[in-house]
Amino acid sequence: MSPETDSSPLIVIASNRGPFSFKRRGRGFGVERGVGGLVTALGALAEGHDVLWVAAAMSPDDLAWSQQHKGQTQKVEGISLKLVEPPLEEYEGYYNEISNPLLWFIQHQLWDTPRTPSITEHTWQAWEHGYKPVNRRFAEAIAEAVRDSQRQVIVLPQDYHLYMVPHYLRALVGEQVQIQPFVHIPWPGPDAWRILPPAMRDVLLASLLEANRVGFQTEKDAFNFVQTCRFYLGAHAYGRRDAVEYKGRDVGAVPYPISIDVEKVQQLAAQQVTELERGHLHNSVGDRQVILRVDRVEPSKNNLRGMQAYRALLEKYPQHRGKVQLLALLVPSRMEVGEYRDYLGEIMAEAGTINAQYSGTVWEPVRIIVGDNYMRAIAAMQMYDVLLVNPLADGMNLVAKEGVLVNNKNGVLVLSEYAGAFFELGEHALIVSPFDVYGTAEAMHQALTMPMAERQQRAAALRQIVTQADVREWFAAQVDDALRAASSQASKSSTSATPEASQSAVSSRPSGASGD
Repeated sequence: MSPETDSSPLIVIASNRGPFSFKRRGRGFGVERGVGGLVTALGALAEGHDVLWVAAAMSPDDLAWSQQHKGQTQKVEGISLKLVEPPLEEYEGYYNEISNPLLWFIQHQLWDTPRTPSITEHTWQAWEHGYKPVNRRFAEAIAEAVRDSQRQVIVLPQDYHLYMVPHYLRALVGEQVQIQPFVHIPWPGPDAWRILPPAMRDVLLASLLEANRVGFQTEKDAFNFVQTCRFYLGAHAYGRRDAVEYKGRDVGAVPYPISIDVEKVQQLAAQQVTELERGHLHNSVGDRQVILRVDRVEPSKNNLRGMQAYRALLEKYPQHRGKVQLLALLVPSRMEVGEYRDYLGEIMAEAGTINAQYSGTVWEPVRIIVGDNYMRAIAAMQMYDVLLVNPLADGMNLVAKEGVLVNNKNGVLVLSEYAGAFFELGEHALIVSPFDVYGTAEAMHQALTMPMAERQQRAAALRQIVTQADVREWFAAQVDDALRAASSQASKSSTSATPEASQSAVSSRPSGASGD
């Protein structure tokens, strides 16, 4: 259908990692669908919408696939895909210096500020010649795709990699599009942002305020964003917690709690391969109670204190020895970043200490499996008695939602108060401070000894919360808000185009002033 006759909106998703990766196979390319949380959440949404996905070429084969198609948009499994092709050095600065670890560590408040970070000339080079140029490339790719469209266009830049896209895109297409970034990770209060020099921080914040609204996981994140913009930019909130006015633009700060594709996860849980994985895991844990954690290997997930809490549990409550096993499924993440490699080493060392101290003839207290196997993770979630989710900071944490959906044992969720999922699931979970090793051990003991009737009640309530608000509702809420705003904007533009309104507008503005 031509743009002139198609009244449906065009939705542009922009993210660092795309929905597919490509592998050379002879003269052609094989296609592999991504399994990351963002890809899983957004990929299911292309079914009912016209979606253009703009992403970075992540590998030499991705780049070769894009160049084979001369950088043009291609349909892949029903999704229109366009890859941005930044040079390697530019991408390294954008991804491995600014996005990770600098912004990630700021937003999870992980920096040991008396020692790190130090903003060096190398950092500035990565900002000026990495982060900003890659963001500009994304904006140019989006602008090229939508500039001549007669349809409503909604642009959804995803996460901390693309904070500068609104600025560059506005310069290219003006008010033609609705720009609505979504921040998947926590947004901390103003004090955390003091790490960034003003020339980075203020530019980044001002770019986000060139959007129409900014989406966050929780009301707390949205409020922190408003406060950050007030503190550093002098933006006005006028007593509001959910919007900020800056340079004549009123920008919403809106919570859209992300969820999971309930139907898809349930289908995966019922597959034969999942049953086989569950059988393998059961052979190793036997009939013992299972404390499960499923995490990426990164400091914000707080694996180390979780291990320490488990050691405290075995020390204080010896009745659990030989009868419980901690099963940790750890997915390697950003191993090119030194802090992540070191953290994995500390986790393995702590697990080794626990096993050396408490192992019996046929019992090993901790079993760690390192690798990326989603079906194995689903199988393990079906088996747990206790699901330990104790991050220092987390935008949402979808493991908590996946786990309570598929678990078959009325397992108990032990949940950090600093996981975004706390605001939805906290009432029916056992809540812990991620810093409280003793309290976490006590919560695990309470969960392991909880009467079955209470376990059943909590598990049923958690499952109902997740099934009533899956990922489609998350996406629909964002699109509906953008469409309402676009319609309102179009209505105002139409009204101002009448002779009376035009004359009034001209007479009320100084000569040469913008019509916005």
